[in-house]
Amino acid sequence: MNGRQLITDTQNTWCPGCGNFSIQHTLKNVLADMEREGQSLDNVVLVSGIGCHAKIADYLNINSFYSLHGRTIPVATGLKLANPGLTVICCAGDGDCYAEGLDHLIFAAKRNIDLTVIVHNNRVYGLTTGQYTPTSPRGFKGKSTPLGTLEDPFNPLELMLASGATYVARGYSKKMDLLRTLIREGVGHKGFAFIDVLQICATFFPAADYYSPRIYDLEGHDPASFEAAFAKAREWDYNGDAPIALGTFFKRNSPVFEGKTAARTLSTMEREQAVREVLKKRT
Repeated sequence: MNGRQLITDTQNTWCPGCGNFSIQHTLKNVLADMEREGQSLDNVVLVSGIGCHAKIADYLNINSFYSLHGRTIPVATGLKLANPGLTVICCAGDGDCYAEGLDHLIFAAKRNIDLTVIVHNNRVYGLTTGQYTPTSPRGFKGKSTPLGTLEDPFNPLELMLASGATYVARGYSKKMDLLRTLIREGVGHKGFAFIDVLQICATFFPAADYYSPRIYDLEGHDPASFEAAFAKAREWDYNGDAPIALGTFFKRNSPVFEGKTAARTLSTMEREQAVREVLKKRT
C-alpha cells in the first residue's frame, strides 16, 4: 500500500540552493519511514515559527500550525499536554528560536517536554534579507551591521546541555544521510530532543565553503557522558577555524514533563474539594 503524498503541491518559494530543501526532504523521508513502520501520520503535528524555515509547514502534507515569531515551543507544549499521544515536531529558525523564543527553548529543555525541536540555523535573518542573529559569527556584515557585528555568537549546544535537554545533536544540510539519522533518533527519543542544523542560506550567508572542510562525524564518542558532550560542544564556538563535530552529542533517559502533569491531574471531585478548602480558609 502506498503512503500519502508527503510533498504538497504548494509553490515552493525558497531560493535555489537553500538548505531548507535538504531539511524538508530529510523530514519527509523520516515521516515516510514512520508510516511504513505502521505509525499513523495523523498523529504527527508540525509547528513552525516565522522566517524562511516556516514555509515547511506549507510544503509537508501533515498536520501543522504556523505560530508567532519565537512561539513554536509554547504551541507545541500545549499540543503535547492536551494530547500526549501526539508526535510533535518544531521547526524553527535561529533568529526565531535563539532570539525571540530563547526563553521558551530553555524552559522546554529544563522541563524535558517530549518534543523534537529542529533549528534551521542559517545564522542570518534570511526572510528580512540579511540581519545578524544570535549565532552569526563576529564580524558578520549584514543589513543591520554593515561594518560587521561586534558580538560573539552563543553556542546553542552548550546552552541546551546546561538547560537540561536530554537529546542534543548537530547536523548539516549538506549531509542528508546523517541528518536523517539524527531526526529519526530525535523523534524517537522520549523527552526533549534538540537538533541544531547548520543550514546553508545561499543568498545571505552561503557558508558551505567554511563548513565543509571543517566538519567531521562524531566517532568513539559516548553520548551518555555529559562531560564528554560538553567538551565536544565547546570544541567549536560558532567562530573561528576549529573542527566542527556532527552527530549525537548527548542522550539520556529522564521522566517527561507531561507524564508528571498527568500524574497530578485531579478528578472532578478532588478539584471541587480543593476549591472548598481554599474558600474555607478565606472565610
